[in-house]
Amino acid sequence: MNLLAFDTSTDTLSIAVQRGSGALAQVWAHTSVGGAQASSTLIPAIQRLMKEAGLDFRQLDAIAFGRGPGSFTGLRTACSVAQGLAFGADLPVLPVDSLLAVAEEARFQFCAAENLAARVAPARLRVLALLDARMDELYAACCEFEDGQWRLPDVCLLIKPEHLALEFPVAQAVLAEPGVTLLAGNVFTAYGQRLPASPWPRINALPTASAMLRLAPQLLQAGRALPAQEALPLYIRDKVAKTTAERLLEKSAAPAPLTS
Repeated sequence: MNLLAFDTSTDTLSIAVQRGSGALAQVWAHTSVGGAQASSTLIPAIQRLMKEAGLDFRQLDAIAFGRGPGSFTGLRTACSVAQGLAFGADLPVLPVDSLLAVAEEARFQFCAAENLAARVAPARLRVLALLDARMDELYAACCEFEDGQWRLPDVCLLIKPEHLALEFPVAQAVLAEPGVTLLAGNVFTAYGQRLPASPWPRINALPTASAMLRLAPQLLQAGRALPAQEALPLYIRDKVAKTTAERLLEKSAAPAPLTS
């Protein structure tokens, strides 16, 4: 199986190319600054990686892309590039939820750190995947890995960090259950002290293209591949920035600085 995967949903650009399957599979990966630069650097980086792998686009089986949630500009970039490449090479596209990719990256890191055989997770692993949504909010989804397969998240929410256990009922149950639970994402530096206290590991993880490659076989088997024209973003938020009135209201509500 030959696959191309890329994610531009965060400030990090992640690309990976897989050639072959199983034990014979080879992977070439690239990571660089994303954000506003992704629209100009994504295609040249893909071309370089494909050349290193010795693959032509028509030799691919599918093109996987991060569909979101995430940066509005990043998601539009990923969708447009996936559509263009897939149309040109007559390939299907494979949309991958960004939070599911975060969960898979966290699972991989956890198993590698614990030196688990073949990097296979425990029989059941739960991951609360969290991505910084800016504007003092985060994206959250609960993902479960059991018997070698991910249970795809039923819901993704946009919430305040301190409201995780209140507005995300699944989180309350997950944090109370015994077993292996991970909190994963890119939110801990900005919002770590505002998240619910828990004894479970916090893993810094992004939706990497390599994680998307590991997810691809399950998603393809589940029939998630789509025609190129259906490479569409997953938007959870319907506004990009706060209005001037909202910013002024927040400023007026902030406590006055102490003076000596």
